[in-house]
Amino acid sequence: MGSGRWSTDVWTAAADYRAASGQSAFAYSDSGARTVHPDLDPHGVFMRESRDSEEHPFSTPITVLFDVTGSMGHVPRVLQTKLPQLLGLLTRKSYAIDPQIMFGAIGDATCDRAPLQIGQFESDNRMDDDLAKILLEGGGGGQKRESYELALYFMARHTVLDSMINRGRRGYLFIIGDEMPYPQVKPREVKAVIGDELQKPIPIEDIITELRRKYDIYYILPTAAGWGGDREILGRWRELLGQNVLELDDLDAVCETIALTVGLGEDAIDLDEGMSDLVDLGSEAGDSVGRALASLPRTPVVRDAPFQISAGPGGNRRL
Repeated sequence: MGSGRWSTDVWTAAADYRAASGQSAFAYSDSGARTVHPDLDPHGVFMRESRDSEEHPFSTPITVLFDVTGSMGHVPRVLQTKLPQLLGLLTRKSYAIDPQIMFGAIGDATCDRAPLQIGQFESDNRMDDDLAKILLEGGGGGQKRESYELALYFMARHTVLDSMINRGRRGYLFIIGDEMPYPQVKPREVKAVIGDELQKPIPIEDIITELRRKYDIYYILPTAAGWGGDREILGRWRELLGQNVLELDDLDAVCETIALTVGLGEDAIDLDEGMSDLVDLGSEAGDSVGRALASLPRTPVVRDAPFQISAGPGGNRRL
């Protein structure tokens, strides 16, 4: 997957049509659906692929997974309305070369009908189509935990990234949520939701170690969410991910936060340059983004890279 190019004009035309016809951007969920859309069902999926091609020779995989339980169910609606800003920063501002974005949703495997939904890596407007297929179940177990570890397992073992294979470059994985993961990946849940056979549970720490071979992992906690600001939740994620835990005080700034985080990781900008770019684009998210990213390194991030080459409008990339 990952062919084609994003068009804001196509996105705007689709949004205008939905508004004129009274249709929802999340037509599948708002139709009363109660099960995972077949295109987003992870069961039996061998791999979700981010591939290089003649059209996109330096693919940059970016995955955004959001908790859709309880108070978090509105997050994908915000993402959908802000997609042009996200793609605009990534491409027009050259934060990432050939970005390929995959969206997915996380629930609770102990009680939800749709505990995991996973789209495809896309470079064009099909990423908007994947968002439209997400079931906004709004369930959850009510115990400050959701099945994040199940999503981490899928990303570790069921995605393949040419950026890693061909250039030793990890992708980016963003989780937007407000609760903790369960302490283990459970064989029974993996079998039921994904279809794999596990001989024993996998501790959350071990699956994160495995996943870090492919992705830089970030957890975004909106402070306005149900458990926003909870010290236990923040502490647990910081034990797992260190400084890559971001508190965001304005959910409307989520796309800008993701874009600038990628720009920083790609050494395309520093934080001050990112703030200036937001001003240039007329975004009002700068203050919130700046506060969220204050914990990240202010110097260029050295990633898995023995040397540099020039690779397009983003300048030097470590390959």
